[in-house]
Amino acid sequence: MNASMSPGDRMMEVFYLPGTQARGRYMRLDAATILKRFFFCEQSLIISQSGWLGWIAPLEVKTTLPRFAWEDALTAQALRERVFELRFPSRLLEVGGDAAVVDVFDAAAAAPSAEAYVLGLGRVLVPALLAAYQAYLAGVDEIADGPSRRFLRVAVEEKQTQIVELERLAGAMLAAAPERRAEAEAWTANLGATLAAVGGVTLEPPGAAPKPSLSGARALSIAEPPARDSAYHRCRFYWPDIVDPAFAYGEGLRLQLRTAVSHLNETWAVETAGAILFAFAADLGWEFIYDAARWTYDESRHCRMGMQRLANWGFDPAEVPLGTYIYDSAAGQSPVYRLGMLYFFETKNIGKKNERARTFAEYGDDISQHDMEFDWADETIHAHFGSHWLRVLHEAWPADIPAPDVLRARCSDLVQATIGSATDVERQEIRFVAEAMIRKAELIAKGDAHL
Repeated sequence: MNASMSPGDRMMEVFYLPGTQARGRYMRLDAATILKRFFFCEQSLIISQSGWLGWIAPLEVKTTLPRFAWEDALTAQALRERVFELRFPSRLLEVGGDAAVVDVFDAAAAAPSAEAYVLGLGRVLVPALLAAYQAYLAGVDEIADGPSRRFLRVAVEEKQTQIVELERLAGAMLAAAPERRAEAEAWTANLGATLAAVGGVTLEPPGAAPKPSLSGARALSIAEPPARDSAYHRCRFYWPDIVDPAFAYGEGLRLQLRTAVSHLNETWAVETAGAILFAFAADLGWEFIYDAARWTYDESRHCRMGMQRLANWGFDPAEVPLGTYIYDSAAGQSPVYRLGMLYFFETKNIGKKNERARTFAEYGDDISQHDMEFDWADETIHAHFGSHWLRVLHEAWPADIPAPDVLRARCSDLVQATIGSATDVERQEIRFVAEAMIRKAELIAKGDAHL
């Protein structure tokens, strides 16, 4: 109290309880601004990981990145909804002042090689988000912002696992292509320096900066043709019945084998779902990205189902055909035909899933039944995705995009045209591969110890 104040002034003086506490550092709109920044960084990662799938050859990497992108999509969805809660009633979400850092994440998609992209992802981008999430958790109020803390704790665990796996995958890719190591290392160092130059991903807003220009950048596009794992028997048509009506789909052991090979060959669907996410992200926005990330992840799980069943039965990758004909069927077409191709095959085959699951139960093949049942559940979701987003695209651009039924029929024609292009050499080759697998499967089923 000021001793020089008059008695009247002293009676008017107002006193307050102390309110400076560490947990009050970030106000509601401060938290919303930070979480918005995180959202746009996650969204960028989802789009670039999906766009790269067709360019990545190793099947382990091709089927692992979709899981990361799906995890990122769950985190981004939680971030987005939390921002809307904190900014209620506004539902406006714009990059705005975060452009400098988000631009660096976007620029990382233009890596000069798959090896460079995966290395930069594992050493720069994912660690940057991990550090930012850890800083937020350390500094934010666990009482007022408890909802954010919960999903960010999950995100931290996922990012830590992603970094370990990305380092391993990048190491394996570079060991297989040592001639690309210097370029990949230089790209990653440049990416790290560029992100640092704008302040990194922090709890403070980034400063203004020009669009990043990374040396060696190559604009990302949809892969045509797709990269294929050299460990497998690479071909266009992955089973004889596709190009030879006289070769039956099969029953018993042949059905078990044919279904596992089909699951493995959903590689095309992994690449296609990633391609459409990348192609339509800007036009269709977050709701589409979120659905497509789940779609891509599901297809990667189906691919792994076949991969694991075949491996557990004793097949080496070199004995197993890995085809491209469905992906090839949409080559040179608008990306909407890739979305249509997914929709065509989801709706074409969904009715067979439960029937085959029951058949496998009769065989005592629990794992094939198990995989087919979960595949069916996923495809019921995917059929809705395809129908909904094809309708949205047609309604938005009716002059350029056909109605779903018309587009679906056109996709059937494209596939038949590709099948019709099969050569006698291709027919003979895939029959030789399939018959060799069948002979080995018969020996495995008989318990032959000399395999």
